[in-house]
This record gives sequence, structure tokens and C-alpha cells, in this order.
Amino acid sequence: MKTRQVGSESAREVADRRSIYTSHYNQQALKGRKVAEVTIFDTTLRDGEQTPGVALSMQEKLRIAELLDELGVHVIEAGFPATSEGERQAIKAIADLGLDSSICGLARSNPADIDVALGCDVDYIHTFLATSDIHLKYKLKMTREEVMEKAVAAVEYAKSHGVTVEFSCEDATRTEIGFLKDMHVAVQDAGVDVINVPDTVGVISPEAMDMLISELLTVTKVPISVHCHDDLGLAVANSIAAIRAGARQAHVCVNGLGERAGNAALEEVAMDLLAFYGVEPLVMSKIGSTCKAISRMTGYPIPKNKAIVGSNAFSHESGIHVHGVMGHASTYEAFGPEIVGMSRAIVMGKHSGAHSVRDKLKELRLDIADDHIPEIVKKIKELAESGKTVDDAELVALADHVASRELREERVKLKEFAVFTGKGITPTATVTVEVDGVSNTVSQVGIGPVDASLKALRSAVDENLVLEEYRLSAITGGSDSLAEVTVLLRDSNGTGRLFVGKGIGSDIVQTSVDATVEAINRQYSMIKKGVSE
Repeated sequence: MKTRQVGSESAREVADRRSIYTSHYNQQALKGRKVAEVTIFDTTLRDGEQTPGVALSMQEKLRIAELLDELGVHVIEAGFPATSEGERQAIKAIADLGLDSSICGLARSNPADIDVALGCDVDYIHTFLATSDIHLKYKLKMTREEVMEKAVAAVEYAKSHGVTVEFSCEDATRTEIGFLKDMHVAVQDAGVDVINVPDTVGVISPEAMDMLISELLTVTKVPISVHCHDDLGLAVANSIAAIRAGARQAHVCVNGLGERAGNAALEEVAMDLLAFYGVEPLVMSKIGSTCKAISRMTGYPIPKNKAIVGSNAFSHESGIHVHGVMGHASTYEAFGPEIVGMSRAIVMGKHSGAHSVRDKLKELRLDIADDHIPEIVKKIKELAESGKTVDDAELVALADHVASRELREERVKLKEFAVFTGKGITPTATVTVEVDGVSNTVSQVGIGPVDASLKALRSAVDENLVLEEYRLSAITGGSDSLAEVTVLLRDSNGTGRLFVGKGIGSDIVQTSVDATVEAINRQYSMIKKGVSE
């Protein structure tokens, strides 16, 4: 089995060097206990593909194997060769890639399965047999003596072919401790290289896992591995507990894939080992890109709030949080996102403050005067209250719009606005506009809600205003994208001077009305200044 060297730095030294900001109580709780070496056994291509709905093509399996190898995974469980001809072809193709990782095939404890795996040219065999009384009684219909004899024969047979052999006592965490120890001793005497302790249905607690591994180590001289499922949400915690107790290998799946609730997530186990024990088992900077790539290939999206690699893992919206992070990342982050190849994001929403907006604009290289920031913040909060999150492109457009507006007195104010439209209904708009303190309410119909609204506005203010041009564009591509509306009004009296107005918002009709009101105010501003038409 291939291994990698682990540095001699302490967990605290690694944390300081790598921008990791964990609690100082962690080191106190360890009380001198140190994890020296951990092997990562990835089963994304075997247990991960057993995730309901996941079916990988040959090319996808090859690419995933390459990604795992680049990530530094020690053992890649490429599949279960006995299941199908297609599975065998894929496993052999992976073995033929010549990767640095050991390539493993799963086999039941019988010569036929082992021969099929060996025929795929793997250099590692993982064989298994259930040992809990539940499985012996209801599934295998075998005695303990029969199970032990079969397991020993399988290990001896596999070892005789010169490959690394790992044996799993399936459902180990519900197996009686005396028999479990006997099984470990028996397969150990048969020459096994690694013994795996599977929490097959995710039913053990971290405290119990610590106790179980400690007890097994009293008789087990070869490395112990753990394979934890997440049925009770403890797969990662149980994996770490086992390693802390002395296990030297963890079975994991990228993005926590696997049967039922999934397996221990590779990215979480790896980051926990680095953060708490100073052990760097993988090429950490490749974790983010690897998780995203495998998410695309499996069709299983990464939840936004997923630890380590979710899109929200390093996103900050609250003004207080953003201000703190900008001062020093440790205020609201457990570790720097660059460690796992992720990036920090400042999100614009209803909790954003002036600091957030100003820092985000600087990040986007926009030089916006401070006196414009309050209005930009106000606009962002108004949009957020309607359920809209402002992305970078929309923030740029919004800030540019606010900054480019001339400072003028708003002589024309929209007080009320309503539009009625639908199938079989003539679009009708009603507006109440206040001009120099005098209100006027007008209703108009049009060929659509925008047309009706603009007609009503012009009628309420000045019948001589003619809509010369109307332009609408979506700032980004989503159905909830902010709309940018440009309205060009012409005064039909005199020289026919043009007045432009712009609006940005999530509602096309309301944004069109806002743009028109701005254009009208430009006209009134000119009139007040005595500008010749």
C-alpha cells in the first residue's frame, strides 16, 4: 500500500502557518495525543456510485479516478468487479492509467469474486463478510465459526496473489466485542494488511467509536481503518474519533455521497484532520475544484450551506460580519478559503451595510463617492426585501446608475401607482403624481402594462411629452435578473429637446415608471434653470 509522509509540525504550528482559526480548547482537550499518519481510502467510485440516482459512464469514472489521484488519495476503491462486465471494464481501465494511488477492487469473501477483481489488474483487494448477530441470523444464515473460517480462507487466497488485502467485518459496530476481536486476530494471522471497522448503518456515537477502536487495538497489530455512514449525521465525527483513538485509515466519499444518508465526506474529514491535528492528508488546494467537478458528473448538487465546499461556506452578508472579516478573516471564518481552493464572497442583501457595499465596490474596482453609498445600500435592501439577491453585475449597474444621476430637486413625485392586466383584460394603469405640491390622478389604457403606465404618467404631468425611445435589458441571465430600462422623452414644444431617464429594478413595469419619472424630472429641472428649449 502506498503511503505519504506527514510533517512533524504541531497542530498549532500548522494552524498558524495555514490561516486556521480553531478554538484553543481543542489543543487543551487533546492532552498531548497526536495523530502521526492517516491514509485516505476513497470509495466514491464504489459506495458513492451506489447513491440512488447516480450512474457514471466509463469516461466519467476515469476522470474521477484521475481527479482523486491528483488530490493525493492513497487508495481508490474503483468498484465492485463481480457486479457486471461494464464494471470490470471500467476498473481495469482505471488500473491501466498508471496512477500513483493504489487501485482497489471490492470482493466478497470467496475465490470467485477475488479472481474477478484480480483479473482487473488491481493492486489492492478489499474483501468483506458480515459479523454481527443480526446479519448472521437474518442474512447469512451462518454460525460465527463458519464466518471466521470463510474470512480467513478469503484473506489467505487474496494474499497468495501478492496484492494488498483489507478485510471488513461488516456491521462491526453491532458485533459483539469478543467475537470482533477474535475475527481481527484470525484475519491478522492469515496475513491481512489492513482491517476495516465499518459502521455499516451509522449507529455508533463518537464516544463509543473511540472506545471500540481503543479496545480493538489491544489485539490488532495491523492498521485499523474505519468506514462510517451518516444515518445519524455522525459519519465525519465518528471517523475523526476513530483516528484520534488510533485508527490509521478513513474510508470517505467526495461530497458525502453513498448509500442512504451517505458516507463520511472526504472534504470534511481532510479539513478536520488539518485543522485539529495538523495532519495534511491530501493536496488541500484541490479539494474545492474536485468536489465541484464530481458534483457535475454525478448530478448531485452541493448544498449551498455544505461545510468546506458549499457556495455559502465563505459568503458573508451581514454588515457586522463583513466589517469584521475585512479587518481580519479570523473574526468570522474558521479557516481561509484558499486552503481548500475556494474563495470568499461578499453577498449583497438586506443585512448589508455601508462597509459591505463599499468594500464590495472596491473589490469590483468601482470608485464610488461616499455620498452615493447610502442610496446604493437603500436600493439593495429594497430589492432584498422582495426576495432578490444582487449579484456582482447587477451591483455594478446599480452603483453606476446611482452615481451617474444628477443632483436635482425632485419636482415631480410619484405618490401612487397601480396597473391591472391579464388575459382578457385591457391593461389599465392609474397614477397619482405630485408636481410642485399639486397632486393629479390619471388613468390610461395601453397595449400592455408598460405602455399603459407611461401613457398615464405623461398625461398626469405634460401631454406634450412624447416617448421617443424605450430600451429594456436584463443585466444578468436569470428570470429574477434586475432589469435596466432607458426612457427617452421628447418635449414636442419648441426645439423638441430630449430627456433621458434610467431605472434599475426587479419589476419591469415599476422600473419603467421610475425611469420615466426621472426623465420628467430632468425636463422640469431644465425648465427651472431657464434652459432654452
